[in-house]
Amino acid sequence: MQQSEYRRLVDQLNHYSRLYYTLDDPAIEDDEYDRLMQTLKQTESEHPEWIASDSPTQRVGDLLYTSFEKVEHTVQMGSLQDVFSEEELWAFHARCQEAEPELSYTVEPKIDGLSVSLEYRNGLFVRGSTRGNGLVGEDVTLNLMTIKDIPKKLSRPIPFLEVRGEVYMPRSVFGRLVGIQLENDEEPFKNPRNAAAGGLRQKDPKVTAARQLSIFIFNIQQIEGETVQTHAGSLDLLKELGFKVIPSYPVLTDFQQVIDEVRRIDADRHQNDFDIDGAVIKINDLALRERLGSTVKFPRWAVAFKYPPEEKETVLRDIEVQVGRTGALTPTAVFDSVTLAGTSVSRATLHNQDFISEKDIRIGDTILVRKAGEIIPEILKVVRHGAGEPYQIPSRCPVCGSETVREEGEAVIRCINPSCPATLKRRIVHFAGRNAMDIDGLGPAMVDLLADEGLVHSAADLYDLRPEQLTGFDRVGEISARNLTDAIAASKDRGFARFLFGLGIPGVGEKAAQLIAGHFGSVDALMEAGKDGIWQKKEAIIPGIGEVIAESIADFFERPESKELIEHFRRCGVKMTEEIVEKGTALSGKTFVLTGTLPTLSRKQAQTLIEKNGGKVTSSVSKKTDYLLAGEDAGSKLTKAQTLGIQIISEDELHSLIESEK
Repeated sequence: MQQSEYRRLVDQLNHYSRLYYTLDDPAIEDDEYDRLMQTLKQTESEHPEWIASDSPTQRVGDLLYTSFEKVEHTVQMGSLQDVFSEEELWAFHARCQEAEPELSYTVEPKIDGLSVSLEYRNGLFVRGSTRGNGLVGEDVTLNLMTIKDIPKKLSRPIPFLEVRGEVYMPRSVFGRLVGIQLENDEEPFKNPRNAAAGGLRQKDPKVTAARQLSIFIFNIQQIEGETVQTHAGSLDLLKELGFKVIPSYPVLTDFQQVIDEVRRIDADRHQNDFDIDGAVIKINDLALRERLGSTVKFPRWAVAFKYPPEEKETVLRDIEVQVGRTGALTPTAVFDSVTLAGTSVSRATLHNQDFISEKDIRIGDTILVRKAGEIIPEILKVVRHGAGEPYQIPSRCPVCGSETVREEGEAVIRCINPSCPATLKRRIVHFAGRNAMDIDGLGPAMVDLLADEGLVHSAADLYDLRPEQLTGFDRVGEISARNLTDAIAASKDRGFARFLFGLGIPGVGEKAAQLIAGHFGSVDALMEAGKDGIWQKKEAIIPGIGEVIAESIADFFERPESKELIEHFRRCGVKMTEEIVEKGTALSGKTFVLTGTLPTLSRKQAQTLIEKNGGKVTSSVSKKTDYLLAGEDAGSKLTKAQTLGIQIISEDELHSLIESEK
């Protein structure tokens, strides 16, 4: 390897490390990262003069996520040296025997989660933090408070105690979460560790609580008022105090027994409700640990044995395309059944056409599959092609036969036929939602009932319903039937903006619907305008509405079934007009970002004020930002704006800016 190649490898690993530790968004699998890291270590051992100060071998963890207060760790939260073979385990044992011939070890499952520190004073939980870079972490106390496995009060008031544990998401919880994400056509989390890390770094503890995270405690960092001699004894003490400790930690004196326990953990790991990516072997005697000490990065008294991922070859027999409730076409691979992580697997999502094309997946291919996070089946690569041709997702919806579309900038191919049976229920639920037509009593269960009984084939059919059609249903009496039809009738006057949002046109969210309705004033004017009336000559006619949305709207209203739907709404008396909002021009062409708490305006009010005066509000700071409107407790956006030299203004200065421009 040349020194320039070494430098590229350092940069590559730093990039992957930042995605993994800081952004909780890993770009490659753990085994691939481990392989690259091994190459880096080997290169640095051969060329120590090349070692860069920013090499990932020279630090623990990665950069800090700046949304939380920093916590300096009194005891460094280090990492362990990884080993990948039983030969390396025996070599570790031989090194330890040089200091002490008679040794005892503990062997523990290595939980794949997010490492945290918990601090207790007089038996009360006072602070929790992430590992961060090992020396400085992030204060996530409030979020950790939502984890039921963390005791808020110990069984006795120890003066001071700091413990280290691994926060994880149980597999059962992860499976339910991914199911919901797939049902909503959302990009699912890659693995439980990724979901747990993202959940722990939420600004709102309620979001963390909803993730249903758990924790295993595996070490005492500091303790006052108690004395412990061995690692196993310290874990026994922690159990007494009320902690959920690592599930097994046998004390073994024969190193062959250590090897056998490492193998047993591997064989049994698929039976657990938590992810394991290895086994941890530690010297049990704490005094001996002190004598052995540590290197710059790793303790000499412990190693982590990493298990290789379970991968198997099989033959792809078919690709089935399913239509999600939002119209997204999702291809699913059907292959000869293989056993992975203890269960039989014969299907895996292929995500989208880009995924299929990049891997050149064809029916009849021999493919390599595994379970991501030991839960979600995935295709890693094609081992060899069969006789099949390159696969293309059908250009027509497999359910209704309508032509499908792929919006610019999107990976998903979508059926936008408003009457497609696969999307009907979800579209009606969206149409009746609080931010759309706000039809009280028309939730998913009622929509399922109406659709299954054949009473509605589009959202417009709601306005044809009569109370007597509903009273025969289970638990639907005359009063509830009348209340529902009255609520449907009342929704006719919600106005064009909410109606447009309720149509569920791809790309047209609540804000875009308001901008469009305020500009055109009626559905007829919008339909007549077409794409050129919204976007022309690379320029948005309505600020904030780009070419992709313009094309999406035009495509929707050009469809015969959409025109028929609008006429149906018209016959039913649904209001599809809006008062045209005259906008000021004081802030025309200016882009704002909001941060912090303003003295008198909410974020929503400030955004409305800016937009009413011709300005644009975006969510992130960039070189294109003209002003950062900052209030109290401004976060990382303020720092970034200062770095980029963007003008920072207060609420008063915003009002002055509007008045002076006028």
